[in-house]
Amino acid sequence: MTGISSVAPWIPSLILLPLAAGSLSFLFGPRSSLGLVAATPVGIGFALIQLLLEFNDTGLQHYPVGSWGSPLGIEFRADGLSLVMLGMTATVGIFISLYALGYFSGEQAGGVWFWPLWWFLWAALNALFLSADLFNLYVTLELLSLSAAGLVTLSGEWESLAAGLRYLLAALAGSLAYLMGVALLYGAYGTLSLELMAGLIRPEPANALAASLITVGLLLKTALFPLHFWLPPAHGSALPPVSALLSGLVIKASFYMLLRLWFEVFPSALTPVFAQGIGILGAIAVFSGAWLAFHQEKLKMLIAWSTVAQIGYLFLTFPLASASPAGALTALSGGVYLALSHAMAKAALFLAAGAMLKVTGEDRIDRLEGVGRHLPVSLFAFAIAGVSLMGLPPSGGFIAKWLLLDAALATGQWWWAVVLILGSLLTAAYIFRVLRRCFLAPPEHAVFHSVPVVMPIAAFSLAGIALLLGLTAVFPLRLLEKSAPYVAEAAIPFTVVP
Repeated sequence: MTGISSVAPWIPSLILLPLAAGSLSFLFGPRSSLGLVAATPVGIGFALIQLLLEFNDTGLQHYPVGSWGSPLGIEFRADGLSLVMLGMTATVGIFISLYALGYFSGEQAGGVWFWPLWWFLWAALNALFLSADLFNLYVTLELLSLSAAGLVTLSGEWESLAAGLRYLLAALAGSLAYLMGVALLYGAYGTLSLELMAGLIRPEPANALAASLITVGLLLKTALFPLHFWLPPAHGSALPPVSALLSGLVIKASFYMLLRLWFEVFPSALTPVFAQGIGILGAIAVFSGAWLAFHQEKLKMLIAWSTVAQIGYLFLTFPLASASPAGALTALSGGVYLALSHAMAKAALFLAAGAMLKVTGEDRIDRLEGVGRHLPVSLFAFAIAGVSLMGLPPSGGFIAKWLLLDAALATGQWWWAVVLILGSLLTAAYIFRVLRRCFLAPPEHAVFHSVPVVMPIAAFSLAGIALLLGLTAVFPLRLLEKSAPYVAEAAIPFTVVP
């Protein structure tokens, strides 16, 4: 990245704090969860604020582990994009942790192992967003996948065990493809540093093969159509706080890596055919995911298929950002901001759904009558989160889709604008299907249970943040602009239309 760079001593704490929390939680069990939830997010938040202040003052932040920087040692790096993703993880993680305190307060299965796995997953996410070389990205992605696969199986039911095994096998296959691509690049260039490799990659057959292997592996982990087969069962059968983690945070990690690699390391391979092909897969995901979400009978499966659709929007960033230098920053900002707003909204949807399921004791949408009367806060959170997913103002989803629309029209790619608009209408269809059922009068024999007050409050807070992102977009977008020179210098633009 151009500009000033400085050593940031706060970077290790963003990784070590959740690692320590996971170890303590493993040793002392659920009784330590309250103290860790009170202390760990505070420490992470303080370190993140300090890192943000230093970034605003001096630019790119880095930390050489053991005082050995790249290419000989391991180095962590934080720019505007990293900070946005770290802030997203911290915000979603705090409210999911509060929700989990209420959700696992009784005899709910899985509470013993949720906390250590969750803290390790948080550490892996932070390490991934700070990694500055291809192998560290692989290591952190593996830690993330193993923690996530364990979380999927927490309920102990046959359905979740099968979904967790399917997810683990898909993740391992994706990691193997990624690692083979990394090995090819290391054999060719003798370095794995993102910054050093950005100036070395040339359009050669071996590089094209390496880029293809890495991309297929990461697309499998992101669950882009047609590699999405593992996602709906895993997200739909997991416990609600786990589903929120998987959909809100975990899939963003591999998308973040794809952005980093294609716009920093492989820009010369970003051909019109590839970019438009990725966009087409995203468009198919938008329509097929929304259609299947609308026809689901179970609430959590509806939200899981909605994630398949929302992932499709993220990959519209590639054809829009690579079409011309003028629209690159707008499209990249729109794609990242969509990931940010989706993390808040989708986590809120799953948390609200979890509260609804506890109240009714049912996962079927046709059994949700009366929820609006007995659980108004969670239903309101579901509705607000749906507003962001639909892309209605003044939500963060509206700002993100507006940026993507602007990039589509500015580059003459009007067909992606059509996908964005029609996809939003389909999103409204399945969101309103759930809301309509919840506002119906309950049957006379219906029994409603109570839920801890922290559960609807956590869902409502995340939904409110998804809405406020539309009113406070200036600050995150400025952070992304500070990462733009690093992307723009490496990018080799092409023209899609005359």
